[in-house]
Amino acid sequence: MRRRAKVSIKTLKIDGIDVGAREDETILELAQENGIHIPTLCHMEGLSEYGGCRLCLVEVKGSNKLQSACMTYAREGMEVFTKTERLINYRRQIVEMLFSERNHICSVCVSNGHCDLQNLAETLGVTHVRVPYLYPNLPVDASHEYFTLDHNRCVLCTRCVRVCHEIEWAHTWDVMGRGVNSRVITDLNQPWGLSMSCTSCGKCVQVCPTGALSEKGKSAGEMTKRREFLPYLQMMREDRT
Repeated sequence: MRRRAKVSIKTLKIDGIDVGAREDETILELAQENGIHIPTLCHMEGLSEYGGCRLCLVEVKGSNKLQSACMTYAREGMEVFTKTERLINYRRQIVEMLFSERNHICSVCVSNGHCDLQNLAETLGVTHVRVPYLYPNLPVDASHEYFTLDHNRCVLCTRCVRVCHEIEWAHTWDVMGRGVNSRVITDLNQPWGLSMSCTSCGKCVQVCPTGALSEKGKSAGEMTKRREFLPYLQMMREDRT
C-alpha cells in the first residue's frame, strides 16, 4: 500500500490575519491565496522565482532586514507585515528608479494602458520621479520578422529569459553586462532576427511587463497579454520530466 507523504502545516500571521501554510509555500503565494495584495514585477505564475525587482519586500517581526516575499518561505509563528509606511516608501523609490533608469515615457509608449510598470506606479501613487533621469541612448532591435526588442523599455525582470528556458526549452534569451549596463540578449548577443535558437513562439513577448518585447504591427489597444498558458505549460513540463 502506497504511503502518503506527510505535509507539515505552519501557522503564522500576515498583517494580523491568522493563516496556515505548507512548509514549501512562500509568503507571496500565501498572501495571494488569502487575498492579501503584495506588488510584484518580476514574479509570474508558471515561472521560477527570481527575486530581482524587490517590490514584494515585506517586514518580518524580529528582523531588521526586509525580505522578498517571493523567496521567503513560511515558518511557524512568523508575523509578516506587507503594508507598513517603510515598505510603501521603499516600493515607491524602486518604481521611481525603474522609470529613471531608461526611457519610460507613458504618453508616447505603445503599451500605454497595458503596462505592468505603469500600473504599479498608479497603485503606489507615484506621480513624479525624484531622482535624475539617465536618458540612455539604447538600440531597438527590429531584425526579427515578427517581433521587436526595445531596450529603452526593458526593466530586466528576466521573464523572457525564464519563459524561454523553462517553458520553451530554447534558452534564446539571457542577460549580458552588470548593473546599469545590463541588457537582455539573444544567443551570444546576436541580432534577434539572426538567432538560430529562437522558435518564434512569442512566449517572451506575452510575458514582457512593459512592451520592451512587442509584436510588429500591433496598436496600443491590441497590446493585452495572454498569459493564462503559463501555469498549464508548467504543469505539462513537470509531468514529462
